[in-house]
Amino acid sequence: MTEPSTNDRIIVFDTTLRDGEQSPGASMSVTEKIRIAELLDAMNVDVIEAGFAIASEGDFEAVNAIAKRLRNSVVCSLARASRKDIDRAAEALQPAERKRIHTFIATSPLHMRVKLGLTPEQVHERVIESVSHARKYTDDVEWSCEDGSRSEPDFLFRCIESAIDAGATTINIPDTVGYSYPDEFADLIARIRNTVPNIDKAVISVHCHNDLGLAVANSLRAVQAGARQVECTINGIGERAGNAAFEELIMAIRTRNDVLPYQSRIDTTRIMQASRLVSAVTGFAVQNNKAIVGANAFAHESGIHQDGMLKDAQTYEIMRPEDIGLVRSNLVMGKHSGRHAFRTKLRELGYELGDNALNDAFVRFKALADKKKEVFDEDLVALVDDEIAGEDQPIKFVSLHLECGSGVTPTARLKVTVNGEERAAEATGCGPVDAIFIAIRQLVPHEATLSLFQIHAVTEGTDAQAEVTVRLEENGRTVNGQAAETDTMVASARAYLAALSKLLLKRQKTAPAALSA
Repeated sequence: MTEPSTNDRIIVFDTTLRDGEQSPGASMSVTEKIRIAELLDAMNVDVIEAGFAIASEGDFEAVNAIAKRLRNSVVCSLARASRKDIDRAAEALQPAERKRIHTFIATSPLHMRVKLGLTPEQVHERVIESVSHARKYTDDVEWSCEDGSRSEPDFLFRCIESAIDAGATTINIPDTVGYSYPDEFADLIARIRNTVPNIDKAVISVHCHNDLGLAVANSLRAVQAGARQVECTINGIGERAGNAAFEELIMAIRTRNDVLPYQSRIDTTRIMQASRLVSAVTGFAVQNNKAIVGANAFAHESGIHQDGMLKDAQTYEIMRPEDIGLVRSNLVMGKHSGRHAFRTKLRELGYELGDNALNDAFVRFKALADKKKEVFDEDLVALVDDEIAGEDQPIKFVSLHLECGSGVTPTARLKVTVNGEERAAEATGCGPVDAIFIAIRQLVPHEATLSLFQIHAVTEGTDAQAEVTVRLEENGRTVNGQAAETDTMVASARAYLAALSKLLLKRQKTAPAALSA
């Protein structure tokens, strides 16, 4: 791919591991973050915001581990406008070949008065101090004006000018609460370009939230107005309604290059793989009608649509499925398929597993093939994602036996391991799921409440795998767990255990307030 010119080039800043993880229930382990970061690196993402180093030991460890591994992308850590935050970010980023410190402070009247308790002058001083301090560690410093879209323009322009004078090379304008309208946001970017005297010394970035469903539209209009960095997340995950979706931004630019004559370095053929991995790690299922990566994005049921597709796919498809890595092959998998065919199929689906992981996945595939008449690509994706998501769980499923039916008190006999120690319990409930979850509470006592229990079929047919999502809440912490099995009750137990494992890990993680940017 030819490297685009500076004027046409869009820098892609992915914040799945930082802002995306701030979605309620989306906490990730260090291993999971590394896996996602390595995939983003392979996709040629320009900047990966690996975390908020001062938030916890876990965040510091993740940023530091990613900084040691990546060779392609710039590794970034968020920091508030304080020396302690910036020092911690610099320490975590120290091993990185290419590093960025991203420091921020709120500039809107509401945030300065209510949240920070600071005057505009005090905020302006902190802008200069924080950027100057960050610049001591790296030449690549990004400054963000939190709630920038609701800031008073003259004060905002003054802060931007001072941040650049202090050494910021990227100026990020966040629509922190998703309030802006596309033309309004584009006008703000244009005014910054035309008003701030030294803006030519920095890249303008935008970070849009999706509270009104306008994050992607706002980002694209900002690019047309002169922004050259877009901040986004895989599947659009993030606080509240989420962030601008990575896949939507990239494919909009690629597909509508006639009106968006810009280029990125992104390898789009890995988009589906990234979407599936983030969904598996977070437990957040991708809605069927989600643009680009949803199950129905390339499905055609209407007779008129099907007729057009048979004649020419371009009648109803503006993108090719293979452009995002959605490839169907003639390699049919079943109970007689061997390990080589299994590995080949996984590669076609975008998975490259090590020998141990491949062996474990192959054993589960064989068990699945014995139960199902046909093993679809979706089954394999669910199986491998489930395997990946469960690798770091301190609580693991061993076995489940149920007694239930008409005139029978539902009884669950459950075995699990907790940090390698096997435990067993028997419990009754008002239904089989209730009995299972009561048994889990006996084995791993906790006070979390169940706020979501959701089941959907991975494929069609009565032998389809059930994918179960469980959401637990405890003391303001929210976690999701996901599992897929042909046995819905086993999937329910494993999903609950996945969520509970995340909750146990998250109890040790306390993030400072005001992480938004």
